[in-house]
Amino acid sequence: MSVTRGAALAWHGIVRGLEIFTSSLFVALVVVVLWGVVSRYWPGIVPSDWTEELAVYLLVWVSLLGSALTYRSRGHLGVDYFVSHFDPAAQRLTVILVELCVLLFAGFALCYGGYRLVTDTLGSGQLTPVLQWKVGYFYSAVPLSGLFISAFSIEHLLEPAGPPATGAAPAA
Repeated sequence: MSVTRGAALAWHGIVRGLEIFTSSLFVALVVVVLWGVVSRYWPGIVPSDWTEELAVYLLVWVSLLGSALTYRSRGHLGVDYFVSHFDPAAQRLTVILVELCVLLFAGFALCYGGYRLVTDTLGSGQLTPVLQWKVGYFYSAVPLSGLFISAFSIEHLLEPAGPPATGAAPAA
């Protein structure tokens, strides 16, 4: 097996792991919210005070990691009306510029800014109000999603040249 093939298989495994992890977090979110509703309205069950707080953090994780996966599959919002009227060379240049902007944003704002957010909150010892867990661990979704968005942007840049791929299905 060549190094390139091995790296591609490893990358596929990492992405598949992210998909499974994000889906598992979503299932946990549904279960936590459902338990919160049941415990609040079912007679004889003491309402759980932790469900709302945990649901908020799970929603943040699912949103950030899900947005990275959506970006990889090019399912994100994009205004490509004008770009579609460019000639193919200009379209490819525009795609490269957009990917570089995404890479810059993800690298600086999400990875670096997220890293600072995590280290600062872990250093301060800040705890969540109800669960009493360190907030920095919940914030680690920010640099993690930034890392994946950066990697997916590099993946897009390394794709063979051609017209830009879009998340929309071709017209029949």
